[in-house]
Order: sequence, then C-alpha cells, then structure tokens
Amino acid sequence: MSTVSLTLDEIFDLAKKTLLANGCDDETASILADLIRNAERDGSLSHGLFRLPAYVSGLKSGKINGKGKPEVKKISSSVIKVQGNNSLAPVVLNKGIPELIKAAKENGVAVLAINNSHHMAAMWPETETVAEAGLVAFACTSYKPAVAPAGAVKPLFGTNPISFAWPRPGKTPVVYDMATASMAMGEVQVAKREGHKVPLGTGLNKDGKQTTDPGEIADGGVLLPFGGYKGSAIAMMVELLAGALVGDNFSFETAAKDNKDGGPPSGGEFILAASPEKIAGSGWDKHADSFFDKMKSMDGVRLPGERRHKNRLDKGPRKINADLVKKIKGLSS
Repeated sequence: MSTVSLTLDEIFDLAKKTLLANGCDDETASILADLIRNAERDGSLSHGLFRLPAYVSGLKSGKINGKGKPEVKKISSSVIKVQGNNSLAPVVLNKGIPELIKAAKENGVAVLAINNSHHMAAMWPETETVAEAGLVAFACTSYKPAVAPAGAVKPLFGTNPISFAWPRPGKTPVVYDMATASMAMGEVQVAKREGHKVPLGTGLNKDGKQTTDPGEIADGGVLLPFGGYKGSAIAMMVELLAGALVGDNFSFETAAKDNKDGGPPSGGEFILAASPEKIAGSGWDKHADSFFDKMKSMDGVRLPGERRHKNRLDKGPRKINADLVKKIKGLSS
C-alpha cells in the first residue's frame, strides 16, 4: 500500500477545504474536520479521512444539510432533546453535549435524545467529552441494516455501536467505543481496500456462508453480531434506545427512507450521563482506581482507550493511503 505523510494540521486543512467546497458552512466544516483529524491522530483510521468521500456524497445529494442549525429543547430538568435538521451529528453533539453535562451535574442523571442527524463518526468523542467533565457516559446509535440477528442470514440491525466512558480526575478517562457487530463495517471496508483477510465469524457472503474475504461481506454479504445471541440482544437494545426511545427510526426504517447515495443516513442517538459524585458520594474515584489498578496488575491487560490515548501523544505526521488522499483532493476541484 502506497502512503503519503500528512501532518495533523494538513489533515485538518484537507478535510475542511473539502467540506467547504461541498456545501458546508465554516462552523460545520471546522467541527467535522477537527473530528477527522482527531480520529487520524488517535489511530481510528476507519473514522478519519476514510469517511470523507461518504460525507461528500451525502452533501452533494442534498441529504445532509452542511449549513444546518440544530435546535435544542429542554423537555424536563433531566431530558434534553436536539432536533438535528439534517445536520451532521458532530454539529448536533456540539450543541447538545454542554446541555447534557449541565443537566447531569444538577440532577445526578440526564439523557440527551438526538433526532434527524447524520452519524458516521466514532462515538468516543461524545462519551469522552462527558467523562472529562467528571460524569459517567453511555451512548449508542443505529444505522442502516448490515448485521443479521443471531440465527438469521439477512441483515436487520445496523452495526449499532455503543460507547462507554468512566471519568478519572487527573487522568485520561477509561473509554470504549465498539460496534455490536463482530467488526465495524468501516474496518471491513478498510480491510477490503488494503487486501487483508478478516477473522472467520465476522460475516457471511451473499450465499449465507461464512467467509474471511472482506469484499464478500461488504458487497452483498452481511455482518454477524459479536458473541452470537448475546451480541444480538445488545444490538436489539441499541435499536430500541436510539430508535423507539428517542422517537427516531429503526435501522430498517432508515434504509427505506435513505436515498442510497453512500452517505450516512438520518437517524437518532441516545446518550446517558450520570454523576458519580451525586450517586456514590466522595471517594468514588479512588474506589474505581483501585479496581483499574487490579485490572492492570494482571499480565496482558490494558484499560480500554489506553492505546488510543498513547497514539494521541505522538504529534508527528501520519501515514495516509495515497489513493485516498488523491481521491479526496479530487472532491474539492
């Protein structure tokens, strides 16, 4: 694979230039470019520049409003709702997360319900932001069907990622962000691009047979849930939380309404924030740290998010797929 070296600032500039050239206003372009740069910085390659062509497809078709203005509504003291108005999810989150943090600190627990936004980014940015404010966070969102329920060979669930973050005052939060599929579709697509096999059990081909060829899964095949029936149940939970509970679409409903331009569809997101200070009282952080220390004392164990946070310390250039950079540059010409 041929690569080119780009500094983090060059990654940001490339992303922002591309987004501005395809209908985003400066605020939207800046927020999304920052997210893309941070994904590349942290090693989340499937959510960095790799996503930019899909964002552009949605902008060009008119499905995504690159100048959309989300509307925040306080339903109660602990329930915040944001109408995305076809904006990109990072823009919606930029408006809603501060309100969620404020409500959770005042009430102990609060939820943020997001409607009609386009989410194709990693989810750790929202949960990590909440955790950095001293709160526990959980978030989930659905997508278009790509995952077969356990026992089936046809898709019904989205990849339905979940993210959880635990605050650690004076330290980086413990954060995980994972698809409830055996592998995120973005990672399958990256494996296809780079010619890698995927583990058996990742998905099925169009004939319903297990395969290690990522192309057979991405092109007419289907992903499997992680952990069989257990992962399937968690994926179902995400459909309900990010669909029925927030008043938005299930994955199959999203697919029926989507224009199939390759960009992220419109959907909902559910985020919960809780204050350990209010719920557990003083000393909660030291108690949790004793647990994390116990985990790390075991050979071969690292805390979720540690590798990404370690990558973040490297401020140097990143190696980016040369064909991808060429393709992106062509999107703003």
